[in-house]
Amino acid sequence: MNPFNYSRRETVQIPVGTTTIGGTAPVRIQTMANTDTNDIEASVDQAVRCHEAGAELLRYTTQGTREAQSLGVIHSRLRSMGITVPLVADIHFNPKVAETAAALVEKVRINPGNFVPGKDGEYTQAEWDAELEAVRAKLRPLLDICRRHSTAVRIGVNHGSLSPRIMSRYGNTPEGLAASCIEFISLCEKEDFRNIVLSVKASNTLVMIHAVRLLVREMDARGMRYPIHLGVTEAGSDDEGRIKSAVGIGTLLADGIGDTVRVSLSEAPEAELPVARTLVDYITARASHAPIHCTPCASLSHYSFSRRETVRVGKIGGGQPPIVVAAEPCSAAPQADYIVGDGMPTFFVMQYGEISDSTTRFLARHPSLVIMLYSRHANPVGELRAAIHSLTAAGLKNPVIVNRRYSETSLSTLQIKAAADFGPLLADGLIDGVMLENLPRTIPQSALNDTAFKILQAARARVTMTEYISCPSCGRTKFDLPEAVRRVKAATARLVGLKIAVMGCIVNGPGEMADADYGYIGAGTGRVSLYRGRQCVLKNIPEAEATDRLLELIAADGRIPSPPVGGR
Repeated sequence: MNPFNYSRRETVQIPVGTTTIGGTAPVRIQTMANTDTNDIEASVDQAVRCHEAGAELLRYTTQGTREAQSLGVIHSRLRSMGITVPLVADIHFNPKVAETAAALVEKVRINPGNFVPGKDGEYTQAEWDAELEAVRAKLRPLLDICRRHSTAVRIGVNHGSLSPRIMSRYGNTPEGLAASCIEFISLCEKEDFRNIVLSVKASNTLVMIHAVRLLVREMDARGMRYPIHLGVTEAGSDDEGRIKSAVGIGTLLADGIGDTVRVSLSEAPEAELPVARTLVDYITARASHAPIHCTPCASLSHYSFSRRETVRVGKIGGGQPPIVVAAEPCSAAPQADYIVGDGMPTFFVMQYGEISDSTTRFLARHPSLVIMLYSRHANPVGELRAAIHSLTAAGLKNPVIVNRRYSETSLSTLQIKAAADFGPLLADGLIDGVMLENLPRTIPQSALNDTAFKILQAARARVTMTEYISCPSCGRTKFDLPEAVRRVKAATARLVGLKIAVMGCIVNGPGEMADADYGYIGAGTGRVSLYRGRQCVLKNIPEAEATDRLLELIAADGRIPSPPVGGR
């Protein structure tokens, strides 16, 4: 990976029905239906809407043989209508269902974490080898069917649903995600099957980013060039879901990694596609940019998170959470940490091309100067990285604020672009603050401030609000998940610092909500189970009572703050 110059990582091209993923193919955008495949009419209608919205692949949950067979009917109906978008069967726990689906659709997704049962606790080497052989025995028939039907396989590893065997050795870590994926690639290669696409996902953007980078590094060392599917699981809804997705996916796209993208929102599937298209088009437009010449600084790593060491200047630097700087004051909340010209430390404004020996000597003599970096380059992330690497290599510890200026009329578009630009710098621990501008000033300063704080939270750099982990729902969900998310958010929005998961079912529940403090998990039609961490504390309660019972649980734990005197 070249951190300064954008180019797509070279991968092999995988056929998926009438389309291809990887190689010289464009980055494909996809979504996942949320209908029950047994409801043929609803599934076909939604597929038509997704196709018209730009879906290049469409995935369906297929939890049983009947659902897989129904997906085959949907496939036939769509083909009779002239719609050739490839369909993907999403399989958990049941390899036999995957075998049925593999003969009916163009692609099957399997999760190594639940492909075969595992035991809790430590593994001896003999137990490890025996379970791995059991996995291979279960995988072999599926791969044989895929080979006969030219069906592609996505090896989809998720944070929080790693197998007990992988957990026993690596824990729930980025290293474990990468290792699980590599293991399944190797099993496929032993069966001489290479029509595979890979994904390692998490709701935590830092885990997702570092896991994918580790996977790519390991694959490169082994000469593997398989395409990669990018996504942030359970990203949520509204602005937060879009920003979180853009931070995680945008960071890796900026690295040149990624051949297909799915943005996971707790909204209608067709709402995900414009977000994915905006994000992909924004990053890939950097191809063939003017070269950026820089030598990477050895002390700055892309493979483990650590903050660049800086001195403390007021609220800025010295290991403090990154700040938000605003160009002008605003009357509405949220307020920035600093307003330009209003009691701020002294800024030294510069861009990469202005770094010279005399500049670095001057800054070394004035460590309390805060560097305000900006870029007008076609690849701003690469140029800003180059500037910070150069300053760090020169031994400077001045704090760095990055200023990005846009010219957008749509707040949503600005949020996606800004999150994709600031995300890599925050994920790499390079900066001490952000300044977001939009000219002309058609977007209120309060909205810019709000966006900046949400970007910091999405990058796990600073917590200023409640964080929501919510799945996009699928055919397994038995209640109105977007409405449940709205209710939970309305009831808990003031619980700053808490992470609350709203999940449609047990498959994406206690495992994949990973590090949430509390969970609101679908347990059946109109029924919800509540979790404290990964422990279920209330089972199968009526959905109508669930939000109030969640608040009672949080209050009983002493985690609901008293309202401020005099109200808000």
